[in-house]
Amino acid sequence: MSVQCESNIYSELFLSERKKIAVLIDPDKHTSDSIKYLINASDKAAVDFFMIGSSLLLNAIDITICEIKKLTSTPLVLFPGNLLQLSDKVDAMLLLSLISGRNPELLIGNHVISAPIIKKTGLTAISTGYMLIGSGNITSVEYMSNTVPIPRGKTDIAVATAMAGELIGMKLIYLDAGSGAEEPVPSAMISTVKSNLSIPLIIGGGLKTKQQITNACSAGADILVVGNVLEDEQNIISEFAQIVHNF
Repeated sequence: MSVQCESNIYSELFLSERKKIAVLIDPDKHTSDSIKYLINASDKAAVDFFMIGSSLLLNAIDITICEIKKLTSTPLVLFPGNLLQLSDKVDAMLLLSLISGRNPELLIGNHVISAPIIKKTGLTAISTGYMLIGSGNITSVEYMSNTVPIPRGKTDIAVATAMAGELIGMKLIYLDAGSGAEEPVPSAMISTVKSNLSIPLIIGGGLKTKQQITNACSAGADILVVGNVLEDEQNIISEFAQIVHNF
């Protein structure tokens, strides 16, 4: 895939004056029927793109991707939890480096193994500095990654980590409270990190209410990712999307 094509996809999905909202679909937490309902509700809400990935992945990801592609023309971005979650059927993937942790496999080891596959398939990989933020409980991604998240009150560490990610060439910074988080990323942390970045800032994990969505937008989030709350309340995505798109 050409550099120009990659640049266009990156610009289209992540570089915009308008804030965006993405829906994260975990194949392990959905049935075919619930995916259809969620896709329909999300398309009616005009979400900007879908993300797909899982901390564990008990179901074949290609099957779910093909199912989603039959239901919508909205872009689909891979959010891989491990090396087995690679697919060339998506529009792009976030190539995650877990820069908040000190697990070498998630900083570079997995990338070395997956790079030849990604290169061969022509999959558009967007380098992303992925940062886990403490959320009040142990989340799936924290357990599976064997890393300690940045404490919620340590904004200075989060800022320095995000700055380092940008300086070494990351195209996105993703602050994630994790799947099943009790609390989202603090607004004060979002605001301070954003003020020290010139690349897009993604916020995910623990976003369950309209007020939390509003707070994250006000603090400076460029892209908001919602997932868990939609497993039981799919229709709330329309209210979330309206808030985000009105900023």
